[in-house]
Amino acid sequence: MRKLGFIFFLAFAALFAGCKGDSASSAAGLVSTDLMKYGMPIKVNAPAEAKIESSDLGIMKDVTIKGEGNYSLQISSGVSTTTDIASIKAEQLRDVQNALYFGEVVQEDEHGFIYRKKISEDRINHDFRYIKIQADQEYIFQTGLLGSYSLEDVQRMYDSVKG
Repeated sequence: MRKLGFIFFLAFAALFAGCKGDSASSAAGLVSTDLMKYGMPIKVNAPAEAKIESSDLGIMKDVTIKGEGNYSLQISSGVSTTTDIASIKAEQLRDVQNALYFGEVVQEDEHGFIYRKKISEDRINHDFRYIKIQADQEYIFQTGLLGSYSLEDVQRMYDSVKG
C-alpha cells in the first residue's frame, strides 16, 4: 500500500512540475513571442495567434502586435542616447502629462507607468509606457494607437512586456 501511495505522489509531483511556468502569462492566455524576425531582439508575452506587423523607419523600428482580448501593443525602438531608464521614463511621463486628455498616473514602477486618459466624463481610456534598454537600443512599449483600453487590458499588456 505504501508503494502505491509513493507512486501516486511521484506521478502528482511530475504532473505539477510539468505545469510550471509563468502563471501570470499562462493565466492571461499569453505565450512567449520572439520578435527577432521583426528586427527586435526581444521577447514579449502575446496571444498565441497574434498578428505582428513591423516597419523599419531608418532611425527607428516599430512593431505592432494585435491579438485576442483587446491586446494591441506597439513597440518603438531606436538607438539610445542614455542608459538611464529613469531619465527616459521621466521624459515619457512629461510628454504624457502634457497631452490633451491626460487624467492621472494609475501605477508606476522604475521602468514605466500606467495612466488614465479622460476624454470626456463618460469616456475614459488607459495607456502605458514601459522602457527597456538592451545594448545600445531603447525600446518603448505602449498600447496600440487605435482602440479603447480598460485598466485591465492595459495591466495585461504592461505585465506581458516585463521580464
